[in-house]
Amino acid sequence: MATIENFNDLDIRVGEVIQAEDFPEARNPSYKLYIDFGGFIGIKKSSAQITELYNKEQLLGRQVLAVINFPPRQIANFISEVLVLGVYTKDGVALIQPDQKVTKGDKLG
Repeated sequence: MATIENFNDLDIRVGEVIQAEDFPEARNPSYKLYIDFGGFIGIKKSSAQITELYNKEQLLGRQVLAVINFPPRQIANFISEVLVLGVYTKDGVALIQPDQKVTKGDKLG
């Protein structure tokens, strides 16, 4: 069982997708995302396996939730700095996002 302390160790923030690119080098179909978390966090990169439900144009300007304090991870020739959160569905991964526009960098609480 996880504890509330385990959960509190995660730094989950809201960011806005500012760029999305194809990622043909990835083992599974993915996009390279560039996400703006605002202020002191800035722009971070992520590899996201969300190609079944989203095209690149749909992602631009979209707010997403991401864990920003995991160590960077190399995916093929790309360093993924944050983990974008989504829900596995029968049709693909659906992104988790605020139900209204919030400030970039806001922390999940």
